[in-house]
Amino acid sequence: MTSRTDEALGYEQARDELIEVVRRLEAGGTTLEESLALWERGEKLAKVCRTWLEGARRRLDAALAEEEDDEQGEGAEGAG
Repeated sequence: MTSRTDEALGYEQARDELIEVVRRLEAGGTTLEESLALWERGEKLAKVCRTWLEGARRRLDAALAEEEDDEQGEGAEGAG
């Protein structure tokens, strides 16, 4: 479950923290418990990033659809 503070993270903040989590996991030298906590944090951060990217994709798709509708409307007006 993602906490409210995670939801308040911006994409760049979540991404940067996720990069740090991955770096720490790859470096090793942590206990099993620390590694599990880092992994869980990384999963939460990845979800925050995914949510931001999905939202951006929806906005982009909507903008492109609106632009396409506008172009089709202008073509119909010029035909008459």
